[in-house]
Amino acid sequence: PQQNTCPHPDLLLADSIPREQQAGYKKCAAAYTQCPDSCHCAWDTATVVCSDAGLREIPEGIPPDTVSLYLERNYIRSIPESAFSDLVHLRDLYLSNNRIDSLASGALRHLGSELRLLDLSHNQLRQASREEFGSTRAKTRLYHNPWHCDCALQELMETLNLEPETVNGIICERSQGEHAGQPLVKLLDSGVNFCSLQRKTTDIAMLVTMFVWFFMVIVYVVYYVRQNQAEARRHLEYLKSLPSPRKTPTETDTLSTGF
Repeated sequence: PQQNTCPHPDLLLADSIPREQQAGYKKCAAAYTQCPDSCHCAWDTATVVCSDAGLREIPEGIPPDTVSLYLERNYIRSIPESAFSDLVHLRDLYLSNNRIDSLASGALRHLGSELRLLDLSHNQLRQASREEFGSTRAKTRLYHNPWHCDCALQELMETLNLEPETVNGIICERSQGEHAGQPLVKLLDSGVNFCSLQRKTTDIAMLVTMFVWFFMVIVYVVYYVRQNQAEARRHLEYLKSLPSPRKTPTETDTLSTGF
């Protein structure tokens, strides 16, 4: 058989399979029959269904020939970097209605070029960047997440193949500037540029920081000068408070007194 391709178990009974190839088929089929706990694996469609299974993380042991993977309506909170690294034939990945609030760097980068649909809708994602998604060209659903719209998200939107029917559901729950509650795509179409806003905010922050440091230096110099002045006054007053030295009688004074 071809690499990473597992046939239906019934094929193992076919008389047309040469004896020398049956061992390879059995090994491949054995790997495929190891379906993850709480999941259902369909041989004929290479589909793994783990929906409504109470999962809190991506299950291990997903067959490598899986084409469609359903992980909807669980309690998954994050996607680690190597979660889908072996699923090179995956075409449809459903992760909607979970509690996903973070994606590891490169978490979706390992998904192969065959991926057609990536559903991350109805989760708790606030931030995302191109690093997590890699170069995927799959149709992507990101609506109904509490997005914090910033430059990184804007750059991601420009590279993803967003599903047109759901793109207006990507709402900025928070944003730079007064754009909260508005669809991200409409803001971008109207000319809003979060990257320029971020640069402007950074420049202002740098100016404020420089002003604060300059102000602190001035305050320190003034304090230092005043402390020195106070110390000098105290030293002068101390010198004034010292008793004047008595005049020592000279030899001339002694002689004049004798006369």
